[in-house]
Amino acid sequence: MLEKVKTMKKKDKLKEILLGAKAKYIIGTILLSGVGVALPRIFHILAGSTAGQVFLPMHIAVLIAALAFGAISASIVAGSSVVFSYLLTGMPTIERLPYMLIELIIYAVLLSLFNKKFNSYISLILTMILGRIAYAGVLFIAINALVLPTYGISVIQSIKVGIPGLIIQLLCIPFIVKAMKERLNLKND
Repeated sequence: MLEKVKTMKKKDKLKEILLGAKAKYIIGTILLSGVGVALPRIFHILAGSTAGQVFLPMHIAVLIAALAFGAISASIVAGSSVVFSYLLTGMPTIERLPYMLIELIIYAVLLSLFNKKFNSYISLILTMILGRIAYAGVLFIAINALVLPTYGISVIQSIKVGIPGLIIQLLCIPFIVKAMKERLNLKND
């Protein structure tokens, strides 16, 4: 009987740990990192080699992490998604990898900050606008101050091509995050 009580206490303790905020944060970050690698691959298989530029699938996991868990989680998702995607699939290319990493981290930080003051829609819109301006600044510095090659990266062109992805983000991400927060009982930051 005493052994059964000890086993029940251990199970309750494990359940308490797994349902805690830190566990949800860690598990959510890990799962979204996996989504950040898998989703672009799925889009490329279903819609071809330009699907990443059109639908921005890697951005989705980062933006969800930023709204659900904050800047640190979203930055981890950004970094792990880009690096593991490159290691597993060769995409983004090694030349584009640092630019993609910087771009996603900019979005992670901005969206996390805006989300503390505004609702998710306004936060997303501000991030989409100011994030691309900040990214243009990074490209300007890379080209002019550091004399690094940009490998044909253009912010204006990426906005034009990525309009379907931006629409998908605005339509889906707030609903996904709301459902996650309700289902996982996450506190709004």
